[in-house]
Amino acid sequence: MSQNKDIEASIPLNAMPRASDVEHDLTHGEHVEINISEARPPAKQQKKIVIPAIIIIPIWMACSISVILYNKYVFSGLNFPYPTFLTTWHLIFSTIATRVLQRTTTLLDGAKDIELTWMRSILPIGALFSGSLILSNYAYLTLSVSFIQMLKAFNPVAILLISFAFKIQEPNGRLIVIVLLISTGCFLAAYGEIHFELVGFLCQCAALAFEASRLVMIQILLHGMKMDPLVSLHYYAPVCAVINACIIPFTDGLEPLWNLHRVGILVLFTNAGIAFALNVAAVFLISVGSGLILTLAGVLKDILLISGSVLAFGSPITGLQVFGYSISLSGLILFKTTGGK
Repeated sequence: MSQNKDIEASIPLNAMPRASDVEHDLTHGEHVEINISEARPPAKQQKKIVIPAIIIIPIWMACSISVILYNKYVFSGLNFPYPTFLTTWHLIFSTIATRVLQRTTTLLDGAKDIELTWMRSILPIGALFSGSLILSNYAYLTLSVSFIQMLKAFNPVAILLISFAFKIQEPNGRLIVIVLLISTGCFLAAYGEIHFELVGFLCQCAALAFEASRLVMIQILLHGMKMDPLVSLHYYAPVCAVINACIIPFTDGLEPLWNLHRVGILVLFTNAGIAFALNVAAVFLISVGSGLILTLAGVLKDILLISGSVLAFGSPITGLQVFGYSISLSGLILFKTTGGK
């Protein structure tokens, strides 16, 4: 989960958070894609707690990296291969935590000003959110963290293609160059993968499609609404938890309950706690720095995550993958610095 930002639904799609970075990163997930110049929290929130960029950016990076590596450790190291169950647990934890914060802090005051309709706004976006989280986590069962992170670089391309299809955005020469750069880089990264596993690869590709569709759906259905990561989680965590719970019997069955002793209560709560902390950090993150600084921080975070996965899990990386990922990153930086236009 690893369940993803004051997000304004009318800002460019590339400025919106990814589910994989929110709860995924539940894994989970990935960088927080925010253009600070275009997405600012309401004035009344800006007057509250502001954490300096030099502090909050490292905290956000640490939370984002930790939740992905922690999830991978739970799935592989602790032999608890039940991503739907873990994602559901994260969402239940977030549902409770957001309501506690709503009653005890001002972090969720923005929820009072938002009215969402169940069938039109909450259910369709929640279903896409659940699909993205579950499929992304399933990919971690068979693929390395480093390879998945390289594949996630394709996310802007998926967003652009869906935006073109819905005529939200018109293609131009610059966007075509960006699509070609990122696509070429991802192809080289996939081609250079030593331990390529088709099912995991398809799961990650499907997760990217769900996530891109979710962001486009937000652009269409929530146009003009302002939702930061915690407010978004406040609304969507409950419905996603219910959807996931309905899926568990078909994917995990009762096995997670019989094997809870493999992880224990401490791991379950700390794992969900770090995932939720990522969302809290994202709230403060969006009020500091510039779009370029956060873009570079996201790139650095991804590089550190890939390096950390190599050290923690011994994931092999080939020279071709490094070259391909470098090309993808150049396209990603171009995409972010130009506002995806």
